[in-house]
Formats: sequence, C-alpha cells, structure tokens
Amino acid sequence: MHEIFDLLGIKGPVVAAGLAGGVLRALSRHRYKLREMIASPICGALAAAYLTLPAVSYARITGLPMPDPVDDTTTLAAAFLIGVCAMWISDVLFEFVARRFKPPSDE
Repeated sequence: MHEIFDLLGIKGPVVAAGLAGGVLRALSRHRYKLREMIASPICGALAAAYLTLPAVSYARITGLPMPDPVDDTTTLAAAFLIGVCAMWISDVLFEFVARRFKPPSDE
C-alpha cells in the first residue's frame, strides 16, 4: 500500500490522520447516518491527502507562526483538521450543486 501512495505522491501518515479526522467527525454527529459513517472517513482521507501540503505551505507563506522547518507533527495536525472539516466541505459543495442544477419547480 505504501508503494501505491508513493506512486500517487501521497504520504501514508497524512491519509491516516485525515481518516482519523473523518472518523471523529462521523462519531460526533447527533444523528448517525450510514452514508455519513462511511463517507466521512473517506472524504477526510482524500481531502487530507491532497489538501494538507498546500494548506501548510499557504499557512507558512501568509506568516502564521509555524515551526521552521515545518515538521511532521505540524503536517499531521493539519491533515487531521482537514479530515475533520472535509465532510462539512463536501456537504456544502453537494448542497451548492443540488441547488444549482435543480430543475425549476412548477409553482
């Protein structure tokens, strides 16, 4: 599995941190939905895999206090936070798409 992640340019620990964030988000809901219990960890892992390094780089460029050089703990913390927020981001995006492409009602 590690070789596949390397081939795709993804760090395995970052995916695991995003997955953990997605699990936390799924478990913290008041109403458990099967779709969210499955989709949240997957969204968290995918979002962390592809958004963590750009987010850490952006945070460093904007002048946020960061360790120099950026260590693995900082990267994994960012991956976890992105994993927690990923399902909320996907909910917003799906709602936007649904409203944008919803056929007009005949009222």
